[in-house]
Amino acid sequence: MRPGDLWWKLVRFGFRLLYNEMAFTYDAVSYGVSLGAWRCWQRAALKHLEGPSTGLILELAHGTGNLQLDLLNAGYQTIGYDLSPYMGRIAAAKLRRQGRTPQLARGMAQSLPFAGGQFSAVVSTFPTNFIVDPATLREVHRVLQPGGRLIIVPNGILTGGGVARAGLEWLYWITGQREGSSESDPISAFFAGHGFKARLVQEACPRSVAQVIVAEKV
Repeated sequence: MRPGDLWWKLVRFGFRLLYNEMAFTYDAVSYGVSLGAWRCWQRAALKHLEGPSTGLILELAHGTGNLQLDLLNAGYQTIGYDLSPYMGRIAAAKLRRQGRTPQLARGMAQSLPFAGGQFSAVVSTFPTNFIVDPATLREVHRVLQPGGRLIIVPNGILTGGGVARAGLEWLYWITGQREGSSESDPISAFFAGHGFKARLVQEACPRSVAQVIVAEKV
């Protein structure tokens, strides 16, 4: 096994623990690694929704339920979907403490148990690489209404020291578009291949920016 393979195996194991057995630490870890900007990064997705009257919102990988609360407080109807039963329990308890009825389901993003055209938007903040799996994108395209939006916040970037460029390189890498690509806009080209017209937006947060992919179903 190459050293790089071992490293990525350890990284994947760490994320598996964070999303499952160690899910109770997720909010604290996210706050710490973002120097407090994480919730601003997450809420950047809300700026790209068209308004509560447009229809039902699906959140993929709802995590501990923070964005579910944000959506509900903004007047949206929303369903959260996550593979982790640990995240599901934490999110449900958090919603109930705020007097909200949880609308949560569990399963894989590559096989969504929802009708075609059911959602006006699908939102996912800080997802793992499942979000660029062709099977996931096919399912998202299927459940979106015509013209519906897939909104992804893949990462937030602490400003200064050239890290903004590093974050953009990471975006190119997760979509498999960096090496050997002659496209001037690899992210747009990647999502176009899956039935979406996509653009990358940067939203300002304290001492940082949130990167947001807004992909419209075509």
